[in-house]
Amino acid sequence: MARIFLLLSAVLGGLSVAAGAFGSHALRDQLPEMSLRIFELAARYQMTHALALGLVALLLWVPTFKRSATLLITGYGFILGTLIFCGSLYALSLTQISIWGAITPLGGVALLIGWISLGIAAWQGSTDQA
Repeated sequence: MARIFLLLSAVLGGLSVAAGAFGSHALRDQLPEMSLRIFELAARYQMTHALALGLVALLLWVPTFKRSATLLITGYGFILGTLIFCGSLYALSLTQISIWGAITPLGGVALLIGWISLGIAAWQGSTDQA
């Protein structure tokens, strides 16, 4: 699972760079200012959580955390949260369809679950064996 998390970290990180460049160059004159800020927020959160997912992947190679079920929950939370949170913000900014904004908090909850479970994994250390 560590390799999959690391691969997804790289993909999400690379896509966030592409989204940021797309937003600042191609969309600058195409979107209203508020939509552009929402798009940039999505790209920023995507990069942050791509890096966090990479950390989780690396921790899964550390003997203390190698079989941590809590770290797996962390990784899944970051992946699901990034897809829902950032995806809904990208959709909202590009379409200006407000229902996308109602979906965003679900992604935020998944991201929070990821961060909380990362803290729990750090606290538990090697005592959490899957």
